[in-house]
Amino acid sequence: MSDQTPPPGPGLWTTVDTLTQWLDTNRPVEGPEGVLLRILKLSEEVGEVSEAVIGATGQNPRKGVTHTWDDVQAELCDVVITALVALRTLTPQAREVFEGHLERVRERSLASVRP
Repeated sequence: MSDQTPPPGPGLWTTVDTLTQWLDTNRPVEGPEGVLLRILKLSEEVGEVSEAVIGATGQNPRKGVTHTWDDVQAELCDVVITALVALRTLTPQAREVFEGHLERVRERSLASVRP
């Protein structure tokens, strides 16, 4: 067994670009409708998070516990990936748009904790 850390894979935005290109190549619906469907995919993914939480907590007595918290984590990751791909579909400057928005949220949210 090796103590070496495996080399990192491609970065986040490289992967988002690659996934977006792959989806663009393989999408059955083009144009504005295709863009809208890609954005609507977020609703599906969020629903899968809900299903996993319900399954992890056993809230459906007929089904019992059907998921783990690892499943919830994976589904949340799918939401993030889907959102980033949707953003990249809308703009080639997805990284800049996201990082600018994240900074505004950080400033707004943490303004009350500053001395």
